[in-house]
Amino acid sequence: MPASPSSLTIRSAMNTDDSRVWEILHAVVERGDSFAFDPALSREEGLAWWNQPHGHRYVAELDGRIVGAYIIKPNQPGPGSHVANASYMVAPESRGHRIGFQLGEHSLAEARRLGFRAMQFNLVVATNEPAVRLWKSLGFTILATLPGVFHHPQRGYVDAYVMLYTL
Repeated sequence: MPASPSSLTIRSAMNTDDSRVWEILHAVVERGDSFAFDPALSREEGLAWWNQPHGHRYVAELDGRIVGAYIIKPNQPGPGSHVANASYMVAPESRGHRIGFQLGEHSLAEARRLGFRAMQFNLVVATNEPAVRLWKSLGFTILATLPGVFHHPQRGYVDAYVMLYTL
């Protein structure tokens, strides 16, 4: 059954959430089809990325269990820091319930609240059709296609998109 907005809670992440976030991140990264991380990413490396400085971390809970998460941060330092960048993950068993959509909506509101002027995704894998559909449905536009920049484990070298949403 799809997660309704009233049953899904999105909140700031705490350090006590790290174990569950690592489980979800590991499950997403090990597939090798959407994140530009080595599928053999270690727990230490993954949590160092998750707990990076200047990142604002959030988790989505459904019935008291974390089912998704995202981090929002400046896309670039200094003169580029007014543009946000974000990464999202949804637990494999929770996909198809609009959790990604709700995380996306929440992140855009948070980006505005944090004073960002836009949100840019630097690498949306073109073969990740659910993600591309999701970001387009939330108003992102494809600014550029980067030919063959992502090495997909089944499809070989595939395109990726740079996508932007102006806040």
